[in-house]
Amino acid sequence: DGDRLEEEEAVERVLLWEKSWQPCPRARQRLQECLGFVRRQLFRVGEDWYFLFALGVLMAMISFMTDLIVFRLYEAHRWLYREIGDYAVLKYLSWTMYPVALAAFSTGFSQSITPHSGGSGIPELKTILMGVMLEDYLAIKNFGAKVVGLICTLACGSTVFLGKVGPYVHISAMLAAYLGKMRTSVTKEYEDKFKQNEMLVAAQAVGVATVFGAPISGVLFSIEVMASHFAVRDYWRGFFAATCGAFMFRLLAVFNSEQETIIALFKTNLKLDFPFDLWETFFFLALGVICGVVACAYLFCQRWLLGYVKENKFTAKLLRTDKPVYTVLVVLLLASITFPPSLGQFMASQLTMKEYLVSLFDNRTWGELALSVPAGDPGSSHRLWQEWCHPSVSFFGTLAFFLVMKFWMLILATTLPLPAGYFMPIFVYGAALGRLAGETVAALFPQGITAGYPVIPGGYALAGAAAFSGAVTHSVSTALLACEATGQLAWALPIAAAVLAANGVAQKWQPSFYDGTIIVKRLPYLPRIRSRHMASYRVLVEEFMNRRVLSLAKTDAFGEVLAALTAASTTADFPVVESAELPTLVGTVSRTELVAFLQSHGSAGEKPAGTVGGDCTIEPVMLQLSPWTSLHQTHHLFELLKLQQLFVTRGGELVGAVTRAEVRMAPGQGDA
Repeated sequence: DGDRLEEEEAVERVLLWEKSWQPCPRARQRLQECLGFVRRQLFRVGEDWYFLFALGVLMAMISFMTDLIVFRLYEAHRWLYREIGDYAVLKYLSWTMYPVALAAFSTGFSQSITPHSGGSGIPELKTILMGVMLEDYLAIKNFGAKVVGLICTLACGSTVFLGKVGPYVHISAMLAAYLGKMRTSVTKEYEDKFKQNEMLVAAQAVGVATVFGAPISGVLFSIEVMASHFAVRDYWRGFFAATCGAFMFRLLAVFNSEQETIIALFKTNLKLDFPFDLWETFFFLALGVICGVVACAYLFCQRWLLGYVKENKFTAKLLRTDKPVYTVLVVLLLASITFPPSLGQFMASQLTMKEYLVSLFDNRTWGELALSVPAGDPGSSHRLWQEWCHPSVSFFGTLAFFLVMKFWMLILATTLPLPAGYFMPIFVYGAALGRLAGETVAALFPQGITAGYPVIPGGYALAGAAAFSGAVTHSVSTALLACEATGQLAWALPIAAAVLAANGVAQKWQPSFYDGTIIVKRLPYLPRIRSRHMASYRVLVEEFMNRRVLSLAKTDAFGEVLAALTAASTTADFPVVESAELPTLVGTVSRTELVAFLQSHGSAGEKPAGTVGGDCTIEPVMLQLSPWTSLHQTHHLFELLKLQQLFVTRGGELVGAVTRAEVRMAPGQGDA
């Protein structure tokens, strides 16, 4: 036995020596010291720079590769439709079944991985930035589902007519969250919520910038659309990351021989020496008002249909159990309508989203082109503007028909449960609206308002795109976005005038597209106070606060704590007062603390000892409301500090509480 014991000890010593021995200990130590020195030197300037640079470059590569794959898939659809021949049935099947299959796969694949991959993602991200954490929304498993689903959605082309801005913002946010975790593992430093929010704000700008190649307007648009309050210290983060992303995105196009140098995303040739007549400013303002009115109708109908689809028994059941089936039915309807030999010939349905914009931003007047080069002339070279011309209908008719049909088709497409963006479609729709207005003005003034300076309909299309998209999203930065994406800064003033006029109408009567989606989805988001009447400033906390607040006294014992936890099963923090007779607010105690109190005192005997004041950690209340605090002040505090609840005291005594629900339902909150 002794020999066997010695033998085992010897084996253990050998195994321990083999496990602990590592070659070249001095070299390894020097290498570790060098790596540590390099890391300290690199992070001396701040690790944010490397993080934001990596975020911008990665998003640019994702955006470029996505566009490349979508282009190949769309060209395959065009080739299939063209090579089938003149068999009407086969042409119809090739036109409809291709997008139906892609959309069904997009829905089934993304929804099978996570339900958070559907839609644009901006409403949920706005909710997160307001301080409400949505579980698994930024998880990396959503990343693949969103990217693959979005590629299939975009490859459907003009049949579904959906974009990619919102999904790119969501993808960028997921990538930022994942990179934040990687940075934490490298630097060994804890990343708090404020740091996470700073990076999410930068991620929003990168998502927009890598779609349009527009870093400045990307930052401003992300601030307008997604942030209720913005810290100026985050400004440089957004601009740096967006610039890296936009530069890399356009640089990849040069490397791929798509362009000779870095230029604007949409090629335009609008006049710069005399872009517009001064009197045309009134037409631009009128165009802005029209865009605002149409945007109000669009927002109302879209919000109504989104709610109806969720409440209707048939569609609600499909969306709960068979989402791909709902997608197949809707896409089949949309594809059948856009079938080129049918109604699609009056809607230029064979153009891609980018080709739509290039044709609508054409600096030439279509009326003159139609007279000089007939659309049906077989000897003329094919041009994009000819897609809008028809032998039996003028381009005025095709533009008007496009606007009428796409109005409800786009609204219907927003109900699809697949990854998709909704900004590019409304941008194209606004461009068509502006083009129709511009061609009308050109027809009324063939020689121009001032003789010798003809009207340029492409400028009106640019203003219409910015005005309608700005009215739908309640943003003004779309004016700069339109100029930056086309390189036409000379048109900035009339475009800005149209955008302001459109926003003035839309913001008066309807919530924005993303706020409307939040309302329908019932996300815990606090919308801004739309009312600016003086009466809304006189609404006080005592008019809408919750007066029935469940509180605990410092002297409460086991029974009272158990009753409170049972009565309020979802409450996270309970207010603590001095006593039932003297309800002076002394602080709050968390639910976790109370559960631990019950567990530690529940086995003490028949009559458990201990009180809340003596055995629980009571956190002080740093901020309280007065019954005479105004609604606007309360709303501002909730937005700025990302609060979930505030207690109301009068002379130190607890008299009520206000949560986000009370603020949303307050008198005057929704009045226009």
